[in-house]
Amino acid sequence: MSFSFQGKEIQAEPGQSVGAALLAAGHRSWRTTRHGGEPRGIFCGIGVCFDCLVVVNGRPGQRACLTEARPGDRVEPQEGAGRADLAC
Repeated sequence: MSFSFQGKEIQAEPGQSVGAALLAAGHRSWRTTRHGGEPRGIFCGIGVCFDCLVVVNGRPGQRACLTEARPGDRVEPQEGAGRADLAC
C-alpha cells in the first residue's frame, strides 16, 4: 500500500507507522522548528518528543512515529506549530 508525501508515493507495510515508512524511503527530516526553521525527523520514536510532527490529510500535529500509514493518506511536512489545510 502507499500514501503520498510531498506529492510522491511512499510504500508502506500494513501496520507500519508514517515515520518508519518515511525513514525506509530515505527521508530523514520532515518538520522544521518554529524558531530557526531547523529540520527534524524521528528522535525518540515512541511519541514523547514531538520532533516527528507531520500534517496528515490536512491535520497538523500528527506524530509520524505513532500514526499508522493508511492507503491514500496525504502526508506533508510540518512547519513550526503547523497549519490546517482548510481545503480538506
